[in-house]
Amino acid sequence: MQDMRVIHMQKPGTPDVLVQAQRPVPRLAAGEVLIRIIAAGVNGPDLVQRRGHYPPPKGASDLLGLEVSGEIVSLGEDVTGWDKGDLVCALTNGGGYGEYVAVRADHCLPIPEGVDPVDAAGLPETYFTVWSNVFHGHDVPEAANFLVHGGSGGIGTTAVQLGVALGLNVFTTVDSPEAMEYVTGLGAYRAIDFTTEDFVTICRGEGGMDIILDIIGGEYIARNIKTARHDARIIQLAFNLGSRVEIDLMPLMLKRLHLTGSTLRSRSDAFKAEVAADLRTKVWPLFAQGKLRPVTHKVLPLEEAVLAHKLMEAAQHRGKLLLKP
Repeated sequence: MQDMRVIHMQKPGTPDVLVQAQRPVPRLAAGEVLIRIIAAGVNGPDLVQRRGHYPPPKGASDLLGLEVSGEIVSLGEDVTGWDKGDLVCALTNGGGYGEYVAVRADHCLPIPEGVDPVDAAGLPETYFTVWSNVFHGHDVPEAANFLVHGGSGGIGTTAVQLGVALGLNVFTTVDSPEAMEYVTGLGAYRAIDFTTEDFVTICRGEGGMDIILDIIGGEYIARNIKTARHDARIIQLAFNLGSRVEIDLMPLMLKRLHLTGSTLRSRSDAFKAEVAADLRTKVWPLFAQGKLRPVTHKVLPLEEAVLAHKLMEAAQHRGKLLLKP
């Protein structure tokens, strides 16, 4: 077990820069486990890194892939709580587009009860992201109004399901009647077709939003501020329409709003371990209860990573795209 197949990024650019290659199987550091990958998730940050705008942290693999499912085949020093043969899903700092990956043991989670090991590959990145930004360490009002932009994508699917499972009134923006049907099937209180409806008018008609999760940016930033209730939180996770805008900050002050954002990959290992522990006790049991479920749009062979990225960029998927070695 000296070499493995991987998908390597030749240089920043279009999906076609992704090619098959051979790499040595990763060596383990203390506190890490080696996972034989069953499947890997494809996520927005993968696309950004491929374009040259999201470099891996120091010491992390330069390969794409921020989440995997698989079997633990080797344990590093000081690893407790896991054994060889355990099936897990895990958040990685990179390296998912291959056959094996080294991951911190405390960033691994058991595959939730009732979840297929392939589908489990699509859980870590979005659940760590949504949980850490919306719920972990935050006081969420009971029956809060929660607006999720882009509800039919990977982050959106997770945010809608988590909000519904935890008793929030979930509003979400989508781009078609088909997507509206999809998110209402996930339990959304109100689906808004942004191509024909104004989410600001609709949400303000419901008294405004307590929490807004946004991946759009651009003109949505000012519109989110209009949509927010007093003391609301607006959480920025991406900027599909751009990050440079001019806005009036007076409503931010008058409404006592919290406008924040983060990237998960740059957070400390200790923070990610905290989130993993929180997910294991508070969220993973909800799968067994039928309140949460993985949503996989398509599983592609690892060698079709180019197609997976093209599908991701087309933004017509519902749920997660996965690669399977």
